[in-house]
Amino acid sequence: MFGKVAADVLGLSDIGSIIKPQDYDKVDADDYVMHEDDEKIYFLIKSKSDEYCFTNRALIHLDGTSATSKKRKLKRYDYYNNPIKNVFLETAGTVDLDVEIKFIIGEERYSIDIHKKHIEEVQELYKALTKIAEIQYDNAKAIKYAHKSLELASATLSKLRNTEGDLIQQFKDLNQIAFSWMMNTNKQYHVKDFGHVFEKYINQ
Repeated sequence: MFGKVAADVLGLSDIGSIIKPQDYDKVDADDYVMHEDDEKIYFLIKSKSDEYCFTNRALIHLDGTSATSKKRKLKRYDYYNNPIKNVFLETAGTVDLDVEIKFIIGEERYSIDIHKKHIEEVQELYKALTKIAEIQYDNAKAIKYAHKSLELASATLSKLRNTEGDLIQQFKDLNQIAFSWMMNTNKQYHVKDFGHVFEKYINQ
């Protein structure tokens, strides 16, 4: 009883380890990676009850709820609709055995304990997540500017349009221009694949 309490207090009960690329196919999370769509694992943390799999497209979390339960809950957070923010790294103290990486993805808060022997790898993950958060923040601002620009252009065109022409055709033309503009903007700033970021910061 005392051993369990001490382990919980010290944070030793579920400290994660970093899985090497050559062992990705040995963990459960690999079964849920969309390899068929060129999804690739770049970082994987495994503890007694959880697996945290960072791919170029999403965070895949296999939540075991407890070390003894065989039930697993699969959670997938695609980066394109679950922005990352508030990335923090807490390094180990003198008596600590773990470091902790914290971040928000979408509406979920994560705090993952990892053995301090993996500090260099965790630093690489911290850099990658921080960079993704920066890109997503800048892109969100760009999308807002694009919307404002389109609204301004639309208002200006409505004032300048030729009222003697075919109003239905003018409406169709304006609508098509607006649709194409937003589709191109979405494609440019709504990034789905962050493989280039992981490849830059993660030393596999």
